[in-house]
Amino acid sequence: MPRRILLLITDLKIGGTPTVVRELALRLGRSDGFAVHVACLDGRGAVADQLLERGVAVTALDARCDADAGAVLRLIRLIRRQRFDTVLSFLVHANAAAALAAPFCPGVRLIESIQTTQPHPRWHWAVQRLAQHAAQRIVAPSPSAAAAARRWAGVPQSKLVVIPNAVEPSPRSLPEFREGGKTVVFLGRLDPIKRVGDLVMAMPMLESDVTLHVFGEGVDRRAIEESIRDLNLEKRVTLHGEVDGPREALAMADVLVLPSLAEGFGLVLIEAMAAGVPVVATDVPGIRDVVSDGVNGLLVPPKSPQALAGAIGRVLSDRALRQMLVGNGSRIVRERFTWQQVLPMYRSLLERG
Repeated sequence: MPRRILLLITDLKIGGTPTVVRELALRLGRSDGFAVHVACLDGRGAVADQLLERGVAVTALDARCDADAGAVLRLIRLIRRQRFDTVLSFLVHANAAAALAAPFCPGVRLIESIQTTQPHPRWHWAVQRLAQHAAQRIVAPSPSAAAAARRWAGVPQSKLVVIPNAVEPSPRSLPEFREGGKTVVFLGRLDPIKRVGDLVMAMPMLESDVTLHVFGEGVDRRAIEESIRDLNLEKRVTLHGEVDGPREALAMADVLVLPSLAEGFGLVLIEAMAAGVPVVATDVPGIRDVVSDGVNGLLVPPKSPQALAGAIGRVLSDRALRQMLVGNGSRIVRERFTWQQVLPMYRSLLERG
């Protein structure tokens, strides 16, 4: 009998963790011994549609608010009806819902995943501190995220399993360097923790022909638009909105920048490295587990537009530096962050619990 696995996540909108869930579901679904179903607390998003197109069953629990008891009841019914033996939940709201459902689903193993190092809001960690008691294991994508889980949610070391995020590198060789390229790209949700405004403020410190292209949507969009107008950058900064995947954004990037205040991992960084795009990021938890300064990217202090501008300028103007960062980035991704290395970790976890 195959393991019957439910992957539960807060939402299936475009984003780093939904992408991980999508790729994990597709790969486990092709493996012998696993039958995989995906559920989200919210309504269906773009990633749900992608899964359905690939033949993966998806259930939207249609929660009306963060504390919707009806969504938990629908989750309990789903687990019982489909006879899942394991629930792997991602992010605090899904972890809490799974923990609430656990007493009503005896014999079902619960594994939770904490994907952040962000210290605020504190109530998230208070909820996670309670939810983790129901889980047999807690997955973190990086040592920094595991440390945050220990510090702020009281997760014992014995429960923690570090499994990094992964990409599937192209079998083709890396693209040719574009001489004189001056396109900066940000790809991710427009959330205050991402500090996209710092990147906008860095633009006047760069040469006038350097342009910034922002891919993503989120609550911080209005503030970013206001900053663009205040700095008269309408001709140099373009907000593209949400995209279905990283390919379009990375195809035009001469450098990928992630100016976050905190990350659980930073999936977009390894996506860029795998595509042959050099990266500039902030020296914060999660990111520093993926990027080594001066080796496979440049790291700068957070909240510093000036430091961002300096690092971006170096990457765009120094061909030798670009070549070194791209070559090392590609090598490190292939050594540490491909599904060939990561999928067996998930298989072992789900087989043993």
